[in-house]
Amino acid sequence: MSEVMTGQSFADLGLSAAVLKQLEKMNFTTPTPIQLQAIPALLAAQNVLGEAQTGTGKTAAFGLPGLTLLDASLRQTQMLVVAPTRELAIQVAEAITEFGQQQRGLEVATVYGGAAFGPQIKALRTGAQIIVGTPGRLLDMLKKGVLQLQNLRMAVLDEADEMLNMGFIDDIEAIMAAVPAQAQRALFSATMPPAIRKLAKKFLINEAGEQPVNIQIAPKNAAKSTIRQRAWQVRGVTKMVALTRLLETMEYQRVLIFVRTRSDTMEVTELLQRSGFKASPLSGDLNQTQREQTVSQLRSGHIEILVATDVVARGLDVPEITHVINYDLPGDTEAYVHRIGRTGRAGRSGEAILFYRAKEKHLLRHYERLTNSGIEFFEIPTAAELSAHRQQALQDKIVAQIAKGENAELSAIVEKMQQDTGLSATDIAVALLAQQQAARPLIVPADPAPKKFAERPDRADRGDRKRSDKPRAGGRDRRDANVEFDTYRIQVGREHGARPQDIVGAIANEGDIDSRYIGQIQLFDNHSLVELPKGMPTGVLRLLQKARVRQQKMDLTLADVRIAARPPRKPKTDRRPRRFQ
Repeated sequence: MSEVMTGQSFADLGLSAAVLKQLEKMNFTTPTPIQLQAIPALLAAQNVLGEAQTGTGKTAAFGLPGLTLLDASLRQTQMLVVAPTRELAIQVAEAITEFGQQQRGLEVATVYGGAAFGPQIKALRTGAQIIVGTPGRLLDMLKKGVLQLQNLRMAVLDEADEMLNMGFIDDIEAIMAAVPAQAQRALFSATMPPAIRKLAKKFLINEAGEQPVNIQIAPKNAAKSTIRQRAWQVRGVTKMVALTRLLETMEYQRVLIFVRTRSDTMEVTELLQRSGFKASPLSGDLNQTQREQTVSQLRSGHIEILVATDVVARGLDVPEITHVINYDLPGDTEAYVHRIGRTGRAGRSGEAILFYRAKEKHLLRHYERLTNSGIEFFEIPTAAELSAHRQQALQDKIVAQIAKGENAELSAIVEKMQQDTGLSATDIAVALLAQQQAARPLIVPADPAPKKFAERPDRADRGDRKRSDKPRAGGRDRRDANVEFDTYRIQVGREHGARPQDIVGAIANEGDIDSRYIGQIQLFDNHSLVELPKGMPTGVLRLLQKARVRQQKMDLTLADVRIAARPPRKPKTDRRPRRFQ
């Protein structure tokens, strides 16, 4: 949440006592500009059209009034939030859950594709008052009759332009058509392309014919950051391998690692502890006393690494933090500024490191603009470089030990071993190194060769070509000329209601594959063919086999046929009458 001073507090905006109590507990006192305008409008039963950059505090702008207006004792869906991705849906749901902790009986459910229907259906049927979900899965729930909206009080479209770019416009219109006429509506978007304005015009005018409150927040630039920012693109090795290599080879005093969810804090911490690092989680599962104890241990050096989520790390002030690592990128750019602000405190130098995937590269430009500072690209240490580092570190320890001059008894043991076994000092040293190699390899196995996928060009490098991230229809050739494809068969087709964009979305989300690397899609009645890059990792293929499209398991298998590329169109002939030529 932004720290922009507006001269007003949340207490001035008409929010409920329970919401204000929780905000006070979270040390949130001053609303951002979007919150200052949207909260009173929504509390006054007006519809809202908000144009604001990611990171301006939009979740609280609709979440806080939504919590104030709902009845927690009524076990029915009263607020619906539609988000473009499951990651954003999870983040929004967690934020609203945090804001609503003082409201007894409140339930927030998250529904998104790629996960089992059972638990999500159960959450809806048990009466969660707030539903946050992605368009495709929400539409599925509506069609099943599980998502009941007759008591809905507020419907919110978050990051509407991103949903447009991902090809969800038809799903959004179907969902909004099911929203009761008397329910409030809010649409938030960083940009307002014509299709979004058309959507707003269609759904945001209320029953009385009144136009929505139009809120426009200009992006702000932060002062130039003094924190060094570096970014590594996730490829070749996993993020966990990259993280442990960085921590082992770089000089640091204290490190703060940001992950997306509470469960991630536990998982990453456990893996770091197994690797010998003094790490601890900092999550919402800890009570206030436990959090204070953890931070105290960080200051004292009993803990050197904290793994945390955005919410619990907000306001953390430990001058000894020299590095902030964005293991998962934040959901908004403002949160990124808050994250890196945890280092470089009290006039000290600091460093912020980002792990990003190819499809997230565009976010780095937002971070640069917001911090008024450049981001350097770097590569993590290779297996050979890590081996050299460990060997040098061991050599330094040996030299330091010899320099102490307190090794007479140990020298006698080595000499006796030589006499008893006939081994040389070199043989004994090699045997000891072999034990060291077994415990912590001095010779690290070589890294696997990275897959040669062509990197998607930045938007700035595409000339005047119009952006179109919508999945192409089955007959249109979408292949990248630099990528070789195999054809796969999936057990989903027209009879299941599948569309090309559904297949692209499932593969992109479940396999973490940029849509650039998803080739042609050909739909049949009971199955479909889809092109994917050659040499797909086994783990990714297993995930895709279990993924679902329109409730149907994909069961992806390699096909023995290929999709023929669409032949180029013949040039039009000049059909004008000869007398005009």
